[in-house]
Amino acid sequence: MLAVACGVALPALLGYGGLRVPQAAWAAMFVAFGAGTVTVMLAGRCMQLIGFSVCVAAAWAMVLTASPGLLPILLVVTAAMSAYVVPIWVGLLVVMVNTCVVALSAALEITRSSSSGMPSSPAPPAVPAALAPSAAVALAATFYLLIQLATLLSTLTLLREQRLREELAVANTELRASNELLAESARAAERLRISRDLHDLLGHQLTALTLQLETARQVEGAAVQRHVDTADAIARELLRDVRATVSRLRVQAPDLERALRRIADAVPGIRVLVNVAAGVRADEQVSAAFVRATQEVITNAVRHSSARELRIEIAAEASGTVFEAIDDGVGAALPVLGNGLSGLRERFGELGGSLEIDGSSGFRVVGTVPAV
Repeated sequence: MLAVACGVALPALLGYGGLRVPQAAWAAMFVAFGAGTVTVMLAGRCMQLIGFSVCVAAAWAMVLTASPGLLPILLVVTAAMSAYVVPIWVGLLVVMVNTCVVALSAALEITRSSSSGMPSSPAPPAVPAALAPSAAVALAATFYLLIQLATLLSTLTLLREQRLREELAVANTELRASNELLAESARAAERLRISRDLHDLLGHQLTALTLQLETARQVEGAAVQRHVDTADAIARELLRDVRATVSRLRVQAPDLERALRRIADAVPGIRVLVNVAAGVRADEQVSAAFVRATQEVITNAVRHSSARELRIEIAAEASGTVFEAIDDGVGAALPVLGNGLSGLRERFGELGGSLEIDGSSGFRVVGTVPAV
């Protein structure tokens, strides 16, 4: 937008635009227009509205105080800008007022040309000479009205498509996170079933074998005592192994890094880097919290921060297991916790941990849970 504005305003800035005000004053209007455009592009919601208002007022003033030329394109820029800042009805109102400004500017230029004795452009053959000035005004107004409407509607369409892509990315992230949690829940249930079967079947049989050997030791003679003792030792060792296997199956940690990478790899338009330290041990509840945290920070990066890269790191520290996510987006000086981040803080709190949020440089989320 700024490049287009600079291009159409360059003749007037160099003094070739038939200015009706001092050149310094016109240049100040253009500076205000540029500052407003930058504010719309980079600032928060409230400042965007102020910047847009400055752009519209400056564009009107610049068009009305110089020979039209290509300057009405500045009004087309404000029409496109309105799609980002204000509701569509306000954008249409700006288009209508812009059209009136174009018509007034054309009428002023025709009047100035007539009063100065400068030759005006000949009227089209189909237009009577007496109506040529009004026809020229109407033609200019209609031309820029159509351009503004086309620009506004195409910009709205582009923004709608962008929002739909973002919603699709968010929905895909949520779906993959839910799938990972469901898959891990199924794996945990299967491990629990196997551990119970091992305990109930093999454990029971080995216990019975141990009891039988204990009985045999009391009734058999000394000749077979050594074999009975060996069998008893083997049975007891097998029982210890089964119990240890059952315990490991019950507490086996999910494959956290694999789950997070599957979620991150499906996000379009943003690069998500996942790093889980080798020493991290997370049970099913902690893993579920980290999966939901990953889903939430990706959703925020896609919807709000305009980030190009998001880094997610999980490390084991003395205070516990730490989840940290930071992006290179616009951030927020005073982050507002929506339902997602509030729910995430509650989830970490239920695990005895905490969640901290910082928007001063990009958007940073740090969650800590006690070591498993």
